[in-house]
Amino acid sequence: MTVHIEPMTPLIGAEIVGADLTDLSDGEFATIEQAWTDHSVLFFRDQPELTPEQQIDFAKRFGELHFHPAAPHLETHPEVFVIHAHKDSKIANGNGWHTDVSCDEEPPLGTMLQLHTLPSTGGDTLFASMYDAFETLSQTLRDFLTKLTATHESEHIYRGRYAERGVIDTGKQYPSAIHPVVRTHPNSGRLALYVNPSFTTRINELNDSESSALLHMLYAHQQRPEFQVRFRWTQNAIALWDNRCTQHFALWDYWPEERKGHRVTIKGERPYYVPSQVPAQHLKLSKQRIL
Repeated sequence: MTVHIEPMTPLIGAEIVGADLTDLSDGEFATIEQAWTDHSVLFFRDQPELTPEQQIDFAKRFGELHFHPAAPHLETHPEVFVIHAHKDSKIANGNGWHTDVSCDEEPPLGTMLQLHTLPSTGGDTLFASMYDAFETLSQTLRDFLTKLTATHESEHIYRGRYAERGVIDTGKQYPSAIHPVVRTHPNSGRLALYVNPSFTTRINELNDSESSALLHMLYAHQQRPEFQVRFRWTQNAIALWDNRCTQHFALWDYWPEERKGHRVTIKGERPYYVPSQVPAQHLKLSKQRIL
């Protein structure tokens, strides 16, 4: 079967039909890679349950893998983060808007998740386009934001978070980093908002009250439903999302049922800002779709 791309919304998300991720030709991979640039998050259904080695091999086609600074992983494969929530869990991974590990100096480029165990209903994941969140702001605010940096921290999230799963973090130092509020995507050339309510703690060039007010306004804007796609998981489905231009929220609405799978992340570059080279007509069309 030929690999086929089915967009899910005008702004974000596409389902890839006809791809066997355990046996992709170079041409098929190139099609998927371009679709990822075009749609920011891709979904693959009807996949076999990948072995850790198969999942790692596919992810490595995009680049070197990232190692999570806090989360539990497979003992034999430290690249594989085990996603697991059940009736006795105190937290569920991803249950809040965020960009994965934005507290790292070089945050993950992208993330690949396959779920093996699903609740009978619920457990959907929402994804939002940070391209469109940025492009639909006023020109004045866009210009202002490109001059700012933000601090991203993780101590408040990770300290003791995985104690119930056997992770002892006494004495461990969790990462923090300063990144531009607006980052340039190295492949598409588009600009994306790069602050999120989980890791971002302040805008450095503003005082505390100004920083808090601006961040709250940006968070509310980022979470507009027009920028979102919602994925309903099926057995062994896979999501592949680009952390440089999206945020996501994994709903924990299925308690006391169980949700479990394997996640790998791809190492990225240090976020940077350069003026966008994307034609002006793209920005105009994006604004017309939303406002």
